[in-house]
This record gives sequence, structure tokens and C-alpha cells, in this order.
Amino acid sequence: MRTAYHQTLENTRLDVVRLGALAEDAIHSAAQALERRDVTLAGRVIAGDDEIDEMRRSVEASCIELIWKQQPVAGELRSIAGMLQIVTDLERIGDYAVDISKNAIKLADLSIRPATVETGRIASLAQAMLSDVLRAYREGDSDLCDAVIERDDEVDELYRDGIGALQREMQQDPHVVPAGTLLLFVISIIERVGDRAQNIAWHTKDIYAR
Repeated sequence: MRTAYHQTLENTRLDVVRLGALAEDAIHSAAQALERRDVTLAGRVIAGDDEIDEMRRSVEASCIELIWKQQPVAGELRSIAGMLQIVTDLERIGDYAVDISKNAIKLADLSIRPATVETGRIASLAQAMLSDVLRAYREGDSDLCDAVIERDDEVDELYRDGIGALQREMQQDPHVVPAGTLLLFVISIIERVGDRAQNIAWHTKDIYAR
């Protein structure tokens, strides 16, 4: 009985890993769609959100079943609680990818954009944080979790710099205001990806706490 229980627990953990891969791919594709003005790619990200939502619901159902089928011991309960929290963050990251993609579609129709590089820089850093924290979860690496947590300050700093740069460019050239306004929303969304990656790092540390 306990063997089957532990197998189900491991299968659920693997589903969290798969959900993480879906969310990571969605954010990467959304950032590429934004940079390349790729409306088709943005549309694929939006369409793929249903799979992320369904997998989140599947993991939640498995976690609830794990709790009521047998009384989990402390370490197992910590793992199950952590998975429930992590899939919530991953599902929200999927939503952020959809929001970025929707703005990418709107931006594709605008010929003039601000020339700032901050949007790309903050997107790259947030994606790297997400990639690292998912590896930390797979490998149980608390040190890597700490590194991800520390890097959130860098995301926040780039976010503030990006907002300032966009505002200055819009003041100097009214023609970039439509695109600049959309990019303000995009930068805000990307900053939240960093926040969610930091959340996952904290949850992962709790799971593997001794």
C-alpha cells in the first residue's frame, strides 16, 4: 500500500516538473513573439494555456487524493503542500505568458516602438530565474534556490530602470506613446514572473528542508 502511495507521490512530482516545462516554454515563446513581432507564435502561446490549466488541476487533484488516502508523514506532507503552492505559481506564469502574447499581437501592428533594451534584459533575467528554480526543484538544490531568491532584487532594479527609460522616451517622442504604453504593461508582467520564480524557490526550500 505504501509502495503504491510513494509511486503516486513521485508521479505527481513528475507532473509538477512537466507543468514547469510547459510554463517555461510559454514564457520563452511569449518573449520571442514580442521581440520578433511573431503573431503566429503569440497565438500558439495563448492556445496552449488550456493545457497548463488542465495539468494544474490534475496535480491538485492528485495532491488532495494523496492527503486523504493515507496520513502523510511530515516530509511527505511538506512535499505535497509545496507542490500545491508551486503549481499555483506555475499556472499564473502561464497566464503571464498569455498576457505578454496578447500585448505582442497588439504591438505587431505598431510600426514605431521605443528603442530601449530594458524589456529584453528583464525578460532574459526572469526566464533564467524560472529555468534555474525549476532545475532546483528537480534536483532538490537549496543553494540554487538561494541564488534565485537573491536575483529577484536585480529584476526589480531592471523593472524600475525600464519604467523610467520608457517614460523618458515617450516624453521625448509622442509617436512612441502607443507602443510604450503597452510595453509598460509588459515589463510589469515580466517582473511578476520573477516574483513567482522567487516564490517557487521558497517553496522548494521548504520541501527539501531537513
